[in-house]
Amino acid sequence: MTSTYIYGIASAEHPSLPDGMGGIGEPARKVRLVKEGSLAAIVSEAPEDLRPKRRDLLAHQSVLSEAGGGGPVLPMRFGSLAPDDKAVAAVLAERADHYQERLSSLDGKVEYNVKAQHDEEAVLHRVMAEDAEVRTLTEANRQAGGGTYEERLRLGELVVSAVQAREAADATELQGLLEPAADAVSTGPESSGWLANLSFLVDRGQAEHFLAAIEHVRHSRPHLDLTVNGPLPPYSFVEPGPAEPAGTE
Repeated sequence: MTSTYIYGIASAEHPSLPDGMGGIGEPARKVRLVKEGSLAAIVSEAPEDLRPKRRDLLAHQSVLSEAGGGGPVLPMRFGSLAPDDKAVAAVLAERADHYQERLSSLDGKVEYNVKAQHDEEAVLHRVMAEDAEVRTLTEANRQAGGGTYEERLRLGELVVSAVQAREAADATELQGLLEPAADAVSTGPESSGWLANLSFLVDRGQAEHFLAAIEHVRHSRPHLDLTVNGPLPPYSFVEPGPAEPAGTE
């Protein structure tokens, strides 16, 4: 039996999808709606060999973009599957209140993902300027022609510790600087190479204001290297996070 692939969830009043709209798979599976009560899931058949290939990732995104033009859509992450259409309808019925609240909360909102890492040379200069112990030991080693092995090891440990403390402080500060320009924030999983991985929920009409806040951080904190991805469907906010309590409407 073929599984059902889920792209997103919308209101049952959402306009019909374009005739012959194709989704993931090769050939592209026909996209359709599974309706249950006041909700509708945007689905297609799932390929048996589903993998996160570039073509399918783009197709998933394209379906959400096309459907989003007709009204708010809760985006599901790539690879969301159900055994069949009946199981999809059952989930819509079971979580109807939650999905309705999320559709209302995310209407007109987009997601921006911001990752930050240190410019290595700039942060070392900053650590040297801020940490008197690192500065003193560096100067003592220089005057001693490099210092002993133990002194060099001690300096290396101090620098690593100072940089780690700077990373934690900068991650907190970055969130504090950008959060006022967004409606909500979600902290992404930690990954090597990034000191911060943050997703921000932004009103589409306020996107320029949010991007201006990012540019302010870039100019005022040159030791931070920021990577910005967006606007995206609000994947990180389908389930309310700690910074965005579920509504009680």
